[in-house]
Amino acid sequence: MKMRKAYLLSLMFVIFACSSDDGRNNNPFLVDIGFQVDLNTNLPQFGNLNFPGNSLVVPNQGLRGFVIYNLDNSQYVAYELSDPNHSPNSCSRMTISGIEATCPCTDDNNKYNIITGQPIQGNGQYGLKAYRAERIGAIIRVSN
Repeated sequence: MKMRKAYLLSLMFVIFACSSDDGRNNNPFLVDIGFQVDLNTNLPQFGNLNFPGNSLVVPNQGLRGFVIYNLDNSQYVAYELSDPNHSPNSCSRMTISGIEATCPCTDDNNKYNIITGQPIQGNGQYGLKAYRAERIGAIIRVSN
């Protein structure tokens, strides 16, 4: 009987320890939308992702589109383009300039780093919503 209790206790510990999201999904403004898109870097519209330091905006995926950034040809980061610090609305789609994403809403001055996802200006408490990005040969798969 003691063995069974120890097993159940261990099993519960593993289940609860593995279910944490470290608070990344606690943003009340941005809902999770399931999607997957493959970007073929052999095609001209995605070719600049073959070079470290380049980024690309992909519209019509996620909530307001996403930006993907090539760190070093093996690591990529992708972030949602809807400002994470207010509800999606007509002005919440951010624009990209260099490595900065800027919210055009006139009631805030929110700016974010597209390499780290962290806020660099404004008073928002949330960083950019990250998506999974992985390279498989010439394909970069972005998903939520």
